[in-house]
Amino acid sequence: MSINCIAIEHKIELLPRAILGDFRLAPRRFQGIEFGNVDRWFPWLRSLRQMKKDLLLAFDVGTSSVRAALVSETGKILAFAAKELEQAVPRFGWSQQRPLAWWEGLVVSVRHVLEKVANGADRVAAIAGCGQMHGVVLVDDAGELVLEEAPIWNDKRTRELVAQFSAEQDTKALLSIVANPPTVAWPAFKLVWIKQNLPKAYDAARTVLMPKDYINFKLTGECRFDLSEASSSYLFDIRTGDWSEKVLNMLGLDPAKLPLISQATEVLGAVTKQAAESTGLRAGTPVVVGAGDFPVALLGSGVTSPGTGCDITGTSTVITILSDHPAADPILSNVRAITGGWAAFTILDASGDAMRWARRTFCRQEPHSYEEMMSLAEAVPAGADNLLFLPYLNGERLADQPNSRAQFFGLTSEHTAAHLYRAVIEGVAFASRRNIAVMKSRGYQLDRMVSAAGGARTRLWLEIKASVYNTTILMPSEPECGVLGCAMLAGFAAGFFSSLESARADLVRYEDEILPNPRWTERYQKMQSVFDDLYQSSEKFWDRLES
Repeated sequence: MSINCIAIEHKIELLPRAILGDFRLAPRRFQGIEFGNVDRWFPWLRSLRQMKKDLLLAFDVGTSSVRAALVSETGKILAFAAKELEQAVPRFGWSQQRPLAWWEGLVVSVRHVLEKVANGADRVAAIAGCGQMHGVVLVDDAGELVLEEAPIWNDKRTRELVAQFSAEQDTKALLSIVANPPTVAWPAFKLVWIKQNLPKAYDAARTVLMPKDYINFKLTGECRFDLSEASSSYLFDIRTGDWSEKVLNMLGLDPAKLPLISQATEVLGAVTKQAAESTGLRAGTPVVVGAGDFPVALLGSGVTSPGTGCDITGTSTVITILSDHPAADPILSNVRAITGGWAAFTILDASGDAMRWARRTFCRQEPHSYEEMMSLAEAVPAGADNLLFLPYLNGERLADQPNSRAQFFGLTSEHTAAHLYRAVIEGVAFASRRNIAVMKSRGYQLDRMVSAAGGARTRLWLEIKASVYNTTILMPSEPECGVLGCAMLAGFAAGFFSSLESARADLVRYEDEILPNPRWTERYQKMQSVFDDLYQSSEKFWDRLES
C-alpha cells in the first residue's frame, strides 16, 4: 500500500502530508491502481488539486461600466470583462444611476471572467473592489433599495444648498475638521437634499452606502465605509478618524445611518450562498472592504509616496499629488490615501465623457470608433487650426461656477470632424492645466506625472497632455491601474504580499515615458492663455442661461 501512496503523492504534488495519511486507509480494492488512473478512481482528488487559491478577483464599479478581472499572484490579468452602464440626466446638473444595474453588471462580468479561466471560482483567494466615489445609495431595514436611482459623483442638484451652507457657516474653520471645502459632490449635501426633498426616503433608510459598498453588501450582507470614502464625504473628522458629530449636527443628519469605517485591506465578510448562486463565485470566499476608484488607481499606478503626481483619466480627469498632510485650502480637495498620507486633488468632471459625447454626436449614422477618432485627430495640427473647446458638459464641482457650460470657440467652415475631435482632446488638457495651475499656486510641484486609468492607453492624448502640462508623463505597463490596485488589496488580505508597499514593488512597472513636444508646447502655451480668458469671460453668461 505504501507504493500506491507514493504514486498518489507524486500525482497531486501539493497535498499536505496530513491529507496523505488518510489515503493509507483506502479500501483494499484500490490497491494496485495505475498512476495515470488516480483521477478515475478518486474523482474527488481533482477538486482537491483545484483548491489551490492562486487567483484574485478585482471589480470596479465605474460610471460608464462595471468591470471585473481575474488576476494572478504576479499581477497578470488573466481574464477581463466589462458591462456598460447608462447614466440618467433628468435635468441639467443632475446625474443618477440604478444601483441594481451595478449589481447586474457585476454578475455578468464576474461570470464571464470565471468562465475564461479553468476552475476560476475555486481558485479565487480573495475579492476586492473599488468604485466611483460620492454616490449615495440608501438601503432599508430589509436590505432593499430605498431609491431606485442614486445621485452619483457628478450630480450637482445640491448647488443652492451648498451655496447657502457656505454663506451661513465658517467653512474655512471647518477645514481643520473635514479637510475639504464644501462642494456639490460630497455625500453629506446629497443626504441633506434627500432629507429635505424626499423625507420619506430618508426616514426609510437604515444605511448609507457608496457604490462599491453596495456591491460589497450584495456579496456579503455586510455594510462598511473605507477611510478614503469617509474622508471625502464632508462628514469625517480627520482629528479623530471617525464621523464628525459637529458637522452631522450642523447638517441635521442622523449618525446612526452611517456604517463603521475600516481600512481598505480589512476583510469585510464572505460571499453568501445567495451571492454565490448569482455570480458563480464560491460561498465563503473572503471579500475585502476596498476603496474608492481614485485612491485605488493611485495604488495600482505606483503613486504611493509624497511628491508624486498622477493624472487619472476615465469619465473624469483627476489631477492629484500625495503629501503627508491634507491641504487646508478652500479650493483644493483631499482624500485619504490607502497607504497613508493624503492626496490633494482637483477634478474635471467631463474628460472621457467628452470623448463619448463627441463620438455619438458628430457621426450619428455610423459613429467612429475611438481608434478612428484618434487617427483623425492625429492628422490635424496642434491647436486644431485655432479651434478651442471648453469641456464643461456637466458643469464643475470645484469652481465658483458649478453651472459652467461647454462650448466650441473659433469654428469656421474649414473645420472638419477631425478638428472637432482634436479640439475636444486638447480642451480636456487645457482645462486640466488650469487645475494644475491652481495646485502650483499653492506650492505643489509636479516635475513628472504618472498616467492612470483609461487615458493611459491613448498615446496621442498623453502626448497632448505632456505638451500642454509641459511635464513628463510615465505610462504604467498595466493600464488597468484600478484593477491592479484592487488585486493588491485582495492579495495583501490573502497573504500574497507582506505589505502594500511590497505589492507595489513587485507588480508596478512603467513601460514608457512621454516627453513634451517642444513645438506643441509653444503652441499650446499661447492657446492656454486664450482658453483661460475665454473661460473667465464666459462665466457671466452661465447664470443668464439658467434664468
